[in-house]
Amino acid sequence: METINSFKGYGKVSEAEDREFRRKTRRRLILIIIGLLLLLFIIIGVTAGTIISRKHNNNGTLDSPSPSSGLSTASSIKAMCKVTHYPDSCFSSLSSAVSSSSKSDPEELFKLSIHVAMDAISNLSSVPDSFSVPTNDKRLREALDVCKELFDDAVDHLNTSVSSLSPAPGEKLLTSSKMDDLKTWLSAAITDLSTCLDGFEGTVGDAGDKMKIAMNTSTELTSNALAITAGILNIMNSLKFPIHRKLLTETKMMIITQHSLPHWVSPEQRRELQATKEQAQQLPNVTVAKDGSGDVMTVGEAVAMVPKKSKDQFVIYVKAGEYVENVVVDKNKWNVFIYGDGIDNTIISGGRNFIDGTPTFSTATFVAVGRRFMAKGISFKNTAGPDKHQAVALRAGSDQSVFYKCSFDGYQDTLYAHSLRQFYRDCVITGTIDFIFGNAAVVFQSCNIKPRQPLPNQSNTITAQGRTDPNQNTGISIQSSTISALDSLTRPTYLGRPWKPYSTTIIMKTEISAVVDPSGWMPWVAGTVPPETIMYAEYDNTGPGAAVAGRVKWPGYQSSVSDKVAQKFSVASFIAGDEWLPDSGVEFVSTLS
Repeated sequence: METINSFKGYGKVSEAEDREFRRKTRRRLILIIIGLLLLLFIIIGVTAGTIISRKHNNNGTLDSPSPSSGLSTASSIKAMCKVTHYPDSCFSSLSSAVSSSSKSDPEELFKLSIHVAMDAISNLSSVPDSFSVPTNDKRLREALDVCKELFDDAVDHLNTSVSSLSPAPGEKLLTSSKMDDLKTWLSAAITDLSTCLDGFEGTVGDAGDKMKIAMNTSTELTSNALAITAGILNIMNSLKFPIHRKLLTETKMMIITQHSLPHWVSPEQRRELQATKEQAQQLPNVTVAKDGSGDVMTVGEAVAMVPKKSKDQFVIYVKAGEYVENVVVDKNKWNVFIYGDGIDNTIISGGRNFIDGTPTFSTATFVAVGRRFMAKGISFKNTAGPDKHQAVALRAGSDQSVFYKCSFDGYQDTLYAHSLRQFYRDCVITGTIDFIFGNAAVVFQSCNIKPRQPLPNQSNTITAQGRTDPNQNTGISIQSSTISALDSLTRPTYLGRPWKPYSTTIIMKTEISAVVDPSGWMPWVAGTVPPETIMYAEYDNTGPGAAVAGRVKWPGYQSSVSDKVAQKFSVASFIAGDEWLPDSGVEFVSTLS
């Protein structure tokens, strides 16, 4: 019986034990519920506090975003403006523009600086029409018309800059290539403003001075925007501000791999593939022929057929012959490729010049402004001659433009590399005074540069570089080329003279003949020393004219630079050519090694 009773009671507890168990269970449940309620109250409190803080910051306070407590809008603006050449105008313009939104994020202020500059230049559009011009003053009227065109171009460059600051979903805002683009476009806008003032040379009266005063604010604000762009990463670091979209350096090898050939491809295979690519490029959309055997008889007619802002290449083939006309590939005509039957056979010529009343900017026989322009096997000429002074054969303001196996023939101011990124390969350039000039970021590679006999009282200067701002990424880089006389030359010839206060020119790995004067360079104004802000240099040149012992002793001139400095002016570093030249099919040497 005891055994049976024990079995029946297995697993049971007494009533006292059961009551104690129930009491402990209720206590645990109460504690759990209280804990959950406390946690819920904490979450609600934190969320409400964050919302209130954000609303407070959006209602006009100078508090900074949470990552950088203690950073005010005023201190952010001061830090931004500290890197500029015009800190007063920088601070006042940004403070006025930011007052309604009160942003202290340096990234936002950086974008705002470009908007402010664009607004200032936009306000210049009506200024040229406000000048009173005598009916017989053709030169002044044309100078003002040039300014209107340049103001419009400058606004376009800043519009492009602003557009790039609104990245697509998943795209980073601050990447190294995008920052290079921004510096290029802002540099071009500054060049446009400076070129407007250059156009008043030779005009009567004080119109040039008045225009300079009218442009003062826009010039300063554009310079400020460029300075901030160039220094944005350092600014953020100095403010200890977290970089929300880190400024990353893209691996250029990835870009090269997409467009270039692997190292194991043989030279024969490379040449075959190159020829195939060039042949594919040269299937024309329109053929120009003077004898009527093509689609049209003038180059201008062919250019008029180019669609606006097309992403597809438009190919124009110009058959042998001399085409006497002035041609403009304007800023709305993108991806134009024009090729001829070689520089001795296909010639585009004109004779506009300064002496007959045309501003230098408008004298060009051929103008290429639309993006990614390319020319091959064509000679561009200005036939005005040495007596007519400035007479441009080609003016280029096309970003990522290429000139391959072309000729540029003139006297004074033959080739106007005006702005943006340009590359010249296997070209021939002839002239007398400042015959390669402008303020582009331009590389001449494997070119033949041929000074010719000027007027009896003149000296030759090969280059005249026009950089006006220390933060512009512009300059002339001549590499692996030859410099020799075109004809019997009895007047002195110099490698160049600094046109503007930050002129930048380097000649490297080039064969220089005895045609170049031992002093090498000459000042813009005889008897003066250029400012020490210029950057003139030579590197690893050869030939009887390359000896540097007798060179000028300017503070801004270096008779020899390090490999590291020279490398900055290579195709890859100076114009980021590795990113866009492979698509052109043109041969180029990326680095100096």
